[in-house]
Amino acid sequence: MTPASRSPVLAHLRTVRVGTRNGPKIEAVRQALAAYVGGVEVVGHAVGSGVPDQPVGYREIVDGARQRARAALAEGPCELAVGIEDGLVALPEVRGEVLNVGAAVVSDGRREALGLSSGFAYPPRCAERAIASREPIGHLFDGLWREREPEVEAGPSALSVGNVGKLSLGVLTRAEYGRHAVLCA
Repeated sequence: MTPASRSPVLAHLRTVRVGTRNGPKIEAVRQALAAYVGGVEVVGHAVGSGVPDQPVGYREIVDGARQRARAALAEGPCELAVGIEDGLVALPEVRGEVLNVGAAVVSDGRREALGLSSGFAYPPRCAERAIASREPIGHLFDGLWREREPEVEAGPSALSVGNVGKLSLGVLTRAEYGRHAVLCA
């Protein structure tokens, strides 16, 4: 079965715009679409999310993904636009637990669909500080990682396997984690 024959509904897709220039997020969209249709050009755009650098709570996470999808749609002709945003969600029923959750919004300009990723926990000292100061947790986690693994040379994890990739020892990469949210949307 060829990719285009998997979904006649999506066979018309030629260009999909993504509201980010982040490589793993663009790859997440590319991989999600590959399950349905082939030959789609996936183009990333530097757009604002309209939410704080460290989104906290589902409202900010979803609003950020929605704003990114809408801004990507405005970048030029396309059949679909996608926005992906990650953030932290406190679980009040489970005292002290905070999860990172990603949201994806897929839009054709008339309709929008929302999907969420699974959630994962950071070390408490990262999560507590990120929520209190709204400092991006990726930077906090990368600093903690360098303290614990000083011999490992690494750039920002957001541009590679992601924090989820480091925490899962490479089993679940940032691109794969984002792909789940896009597929759910």
